Amino acid sequence: MSTPMSIPELTMPVEPATRAAFPFTALVGQPQLRLALQLAAIDPGIGGVLISGPRGTAKSTAARALAALLPGAPFMTLPLAASLEQLVGTLNVEDVLRDGQVRLAPGLLARAHNGVLYVDEVNLLPDALVDALLDVAASGVNTVERDGISQQHAARFVLVGTMNPEEGELRPQLLDRFGLSLVLANPVDAAQRTAILRARLGFDENPGALAAQHAKEQAALSAALVAARAALPHLTWPDAVLNHAAACAIAAGVDGMRADLVMLRAARALAALQGRSEVTVDDVDAVAELALAHRRPEGSAAQAQGNNKSSPPSRNNPEGLQDQPPAASAQPAPQGDWGALPAQPEGTTKVRAMAGWPPKKA
Repeated sequence: MSTPMSIPELTMPVEPATRAAFPFTALVGQPQLRLALQLAAIDPGIGGVLISGPRGTAKSTAARALAALLPGAPFMTLPLAASLEQLVGTLNVEDVLRDGQVRLAPGLLARAHNGVLYVDEVNLLPDALVDALLDVAASGVNTVERDGISQQHAARFVLVGTMNPEEGELRPQLLDRFGLSLVLANPVDAAQRTAILRARLGFDENPGALAAQHAKEQAALSAALVAARAALPHLTWPDAVLNHAAACAIAAGVDGMRADLVMLRAARALAALQGRSEVTVDDVDAVAELALAHRRPEGSAAQAQGNNKSSPPSRNNPEGLQDQPPAASAQPAPQGDWGALPAQPEGTTKVRAMAGWPPKKA
């Protein structure tokens, strides 16, 4: 009887993979993106940042760079195939029945606490996941429920969601839950594209060298973010700032009060970042578009962006009014269906007998 041949085990040393983050201060261009991320990092209660744009516009690079900027902040990514339990966690009911102890199996929200939670292609996630995610991002508290038992834990993180509009849009109800939003475009300036290429190629070749080059700027910005977080409770909103935020929201025609609140929190974060002790009207103007762009009713967004036909109120234009077009170009408002033409008289033709059908009797 032959004995089975033993197969020697093959062992291969596995080197752990490490992925360096691109320095935040080395990002080229996209000033609104950098501003929105910093404001959300100072006050996660803003509700996160939604970044919309084509592929290759540094959306994920900027999110990772932000996490590396915050001291000890974890960077978590939500997979598209994640379940609701994987996101919010679950409770072990068997332990409750056995020894009366509630044991929480933490989900991704718990692991993202005090860090950055990155959601790529958020528009492709199930609505239930997006709704739960945005609710926790705004409140900072996650509630796990199962079989009549519930437990809460802190989940305060910076939510960064990205999407490509070519792959579908978010429902307006979910879109409104994001605090800030912006739309990125492909850089069309040759000098700027060259600077981006130089920075990216230099990072790919030697990440440590680029990190050392920006070490002082990174340390200064990191300290500024930490100081701004600590200063938030001490900043107040004067009545003029409250009135101005309300006027901006009314001029934009947004629903509800979420836009007003986000504008005020973002304006306060900006004032704290700049080391000031009071929020001003100019702070509201600086962040208004980030809070209003995705909340304007459909059809008014195009007017607000490039044609200068509507804008938030400002110090020199408190009501947000624009120059009126010349009287000669004024047209009466359409009545009824837009673009409908008046009814036109048409003649009638007697229907002839069709082959195979008996003639119609009188």
